[in-house]
This record gives sequence, structure tokens and C-alpha cells, in this order.
Amino acid sequence: MDIGVLGGTFDPIHSGHLVIAEEARLKLKLNKVMFIPAGQQWLKMNRDVTPAVHRIAMVKRAIDGKTDFELSTVEVDRPGPSYAVDTVAILKQQLGEEARIFFLIGWDSLVELPQWHEPARLIQLCNLVAITRPGLSRPDLKSLEPSIPGITKNVVWLDIPPIDISSSDIRDRVAQGLSIHGLVPDNVENYIKGNKLYRKRNR
Repeated sequence: MDIGVLGGTFDPIHSGHLVIAEEARLKLKLNKVMFIPAGQQWLKMNRDVTPAVHRIAMVKRAIDGKTDFELSTVEVDRPGPSYAVDTVAILKQQLGEEARIFFLIGWDSLVELPQWHEPARLIQLCNLVAITRPGLSRPDLKSLEPSIPGITKNVVWLDIPPIDISSSDIRDRVAQGLSIHGLVPDNVENYIKGNKLYRKRNR
């Protein structure tokens, strides 16, 4: 079984996340894609993050009715910082060693991979799927090889149409009283309005 894993703060989840997941599912012939909201992201300690209960609720709404998509709360459920390598290790235990995990990351995250916790172990546990990011050039894997041996043979390139949507822009638009219609699924937009999220944030 081939499983895609799309992690993120999902603050909020948006239409771009869904497009990425669907493109990966189709082009890589994945059995399903798991959405994993981050718990305590060690790379984002410097900003407030919406409580997990809201972020999980928005993911649930965004993927409702999509049988090829699944929510996992593995990172939120465990204490301490969320490290990708620990998440993948837990998923392999849950799914069975025969499952192949395809970890979806953007080109920007791929460049930062040497800063991640145990990146060499991470690429032994899963396949990395590097996804196009608007305005960025494709990373040079050879430059990452000295710090992460074997990475040149472990990355699958996934070129998709540029998706210029970001969660931070959505939060800013809500704070400014602007429309986010079409940027997030309708039921996510309704949840944000109903729970008055992001209204007083300046980001």
C-alpha cells in the first residue's frame, strides 16, 4: 500500500492543500493521502498557532466525503515538538512495514531539510515527494548530499501548476475583513466565520 502524507499547521487548510494532495494521489498512484495537522512545530515556535481543536475541525470539513483522503491526529495526540521523522516512524508502525510512505514537502522545505531532526533517518523511512513552489527554482540535490547521504536517490519530483495560496495570506484577509471565498472550501470558510477565527490577528 502506498500512502501519501501531507503535514502542516493547516492554519487554516486551504484549496491549495487539496490540489496538492489530489495531484500527488493521481500522479503517484497512491492508495490514499493522510493529512496530519502539526502539534507543537519546533520550526514555528516564534508565532501563535490556532488551537489544534480548530485546525483539526477545519481539516475534517475540508476532506469530508473524499474517501481517498484521511485525517491523522498523530502529531497533536503526542506531547512535545512534532518531528517528521517521529511521525513517519509511528505511521509505519500503525500501517505496517509493508506500507510505503510518500512524504509530501515543498521545494522550500526540501532546501531546509538539513536543519530538520534526523533527516538521514527520515529518508530511510520514507520517500520524499518534492512539490513545485511558486517563484522558486528546483533545489540542487547534490548540494544536500554531503549532509544527507542518499538523498539524490530518494526524492520524487512532483511538478504541479503553481498554487499561489497561503494560510498566512488567508489569515491576513480575514483580519482585514476581506473575502476568502474560493481560497478555502466553503465549509471551512463557514467554520472560520462561525468561530470568529483570525479576526484580531496582524500577520
